[in-house]
Formats: sequence, structure tokens, C-alpha cells
Amino acid sequence: MDATGNESKIDVIVIGAGVIGLSTALKIQERGSYRVTIVAETFPTDPKTIRYTSHWAGAHYVSHAYGDERQWEIDRETFEVMWKDSEPDGSIPGCFFRHNHTEFHGDGVDPTKCLNYMPDFRAVSQNELVPGATHGWTFTTVTLYVPVYLNWLLGRFLAKGGTIVRAQLQHISQAMQGGIGGLPRKPHAVVACVGIGARFLGGIEDKDVYPIRGQTITLRAPWVKYGRTLSGADGSYAYVMPRINGDVLIGGTKGIDDWFPVPRKEDRDRILTGAVAIFPELAPPEVRAVRTPTTDDLRPLIIDEGCGLRPGRKGGVRLEAEWFYVEPRIKIPVIHNYGHSGGGFISSWGSASYVLRLLEDALANRPPAAA
Repeated sequence: MDATGNESKIDVIVIGAGVIGLSTALKIQERGSYRVTIVAETFPTDPKTIRYTSHWAGAHYVSHAYGDERQWEIDRETFEVMWKDSEPDGSIPGCFFRHNHTEFHGDGVDPTKCLNYMPDFRAVSQNELVPGATHGWTFTTVTLYVPVYLNWLLGRFLAKGGTIVRAQLQHISQAMQGGIGGLPRKPHAVVACVGIGARFLGGIEDKDVYPIRGQTITLRAPWVKYGRTLSGADGSYAYVMPRINGDVLIGGTKGIDDWFPVPRKEDRDRILTGAVAIFPELAPPEVRAVRTPTTDDLRPLIIDEGCGLRPGRKGGVRLEAEWFYVEPRIKIPVIHNYGHSGGGFISSWGSASYVLRLLEDALANRPPAAA
């Protein structure tokens, strides 16, 4: 209890309002003993921008936790949450789309160990393979309609009493020391869900973080009801992700250390070529009835395109606690939760649970004040 007789709560600041920040803030908030504030430069309600990667995601659930046990557990927990949220009588209309998806590989990678828990999982036969594939695996998954999902997360957080503050931080100390209006003056902990910003935010400045540029195209193709991905032997990558509203997201670029902020024509052409090769059904039925589709049949279907900077990190996702001095003798924990590359949605809930455990362990084992 505080001096007024009210139950006191632990103040936690979450930096970042992408899918990782929103999911983490909700997970901490729902514990019940925390008062959570999100501080971010950009929120889901804002127009799309290169500075906010989550807007550009597909986003379907396909784990890529090859051989990484911690990541596999994180991804699987996330799937269990999303599968439950996507039940037909769920509370989020217009968001989730359950559908068949097939992962094709020509690169020798076998995803069985990280995907065999998916509903209806099986290897495909040779006569089911697309050009460029030597093997394939099919299963039922779920695709999110990102604008609805992100705003649903934000709405849940606000409805439960959460606070948001719009600010561009130059240094993490501005959050830790209450230097931004609207933030708690003396937070008990900070959680850094800063994505690509971890490379530049003062106090973190993680040089292991780098962009993986992804350019995407949205088509209007409501006849498409299933998805495909091809990872080619030459390193090429193509994907097709249907959404519940009849749109289809196609892509396939992985630009390492590529900061270019707007779509490139050559990438557009490459994406369209890769998509029609593995998924000629993208073309309208009347076209397919008379001839083999080409990229020119997809261009009139384009309704949007853009690119995002996936937050890659050498060594993988950073999930750990670090202690910072906020006064000469007082430290508070900063829980790092960034570097998810293209797996932010896939890892979101599992990462949030991991952060909550780190947070509670740090607060329970706070180091003594310096002498």
C-alpha cells in the first residue's frame, strides 16, 4: 500500500510500439502488479513509414527456429496464443485467416523439427512441387491482417489502463530518469523493444544490429485462399500470403545492410517474377482459363507496395537484463527484447513471456545500493 492506502504498483516503461513492444507491454500489464507506459515515436494508428517495420509485415506464422531450442519454445508459445485468438468465434473479426500453407525448399533445409507441431503437417509429394523446389512441407497456419491486429493490441493495452507517450528518445536515460513528459519520474524498470533503433539509441548502441530490407507488394486477389513460400538453392526467396480481407501480400527480398527506404523497380520486377512462378493462381481466373499467366497479369492487381527494415542481429534475438545507474547509488534493470529479424510476429508472445520472467527475476534480486 502507498501513503494514501491504495495498492501500489510497479512502474515499467516499454520503449517501442511495434508488435514486440505492444505484446510485451500487454503481457507485463496483465500480470496485475505493474503500471505500464509505452513510449514510442510511432504507433499503429500512424501512416506507414520506413521507421516502423511492423506495418510492412505479412504476417503469417511460419517458424524459422532451425536448431535453436530457445527460439523454438518462444515461437511455439506464440503460435498457441495466435491459434486460440484465431478461433472462428474469436473476438477479433477481420484479423485472422486460417489457411493451408506450403513451404517449398530447394536449398537443402528441412524445417520439420521447427514446424511439425503445426496442424495438418505433412511432406508433399514430388508431383506437388513448384519450379525450383526439391522438397516441400504443407500445414495449416494463420495469417494476420496487420493493421487490425496492431491496433487491436494497442486498444487492449489502453482499455486495461495502459498509458502511451509519443516521444523520440535520444538516450535510454531519458526514459529511466523521467526526462520525458508523461513518463513515470522514477520507473522501477525499462523494457527496450526498440527493433532497428537498438543500433542508434544512446545507452544501447548495439552494433550487432543491422537492417534486412524487405520489399513487399499487396495485390487484390480475393480468389487466393492459401499460401506458398520458396527458398531457392541460389538464395532466392519468394512468398505469397493471403489475408482475410481478400488482399494478398507477396515479397521475397532480404537486403542485408540495405537501408534504402522506398521501393525499387528491380525488386518489384523480381518479386512479381518469383510470385507468378510459384503461384500462377495469383492471376485472375479468366486469364488462367485461356493462357499461362505472366507478371503483366499481376501488375493491374497491385494496390500497395513498400518496404521495411527487419531488425537483424548477429547472435540472434537479445533477451537479457542489464543494470543501469539512474542515481549515483541506485540501479534499475533494463530488459532487452530486440533483434527478431523477420520473426517479430512469430516470436511476439513467447518473447513477451521471456521478458516477464527476466523482469520479475531482476526485481526480486535487485543488487544492493552502492556504498
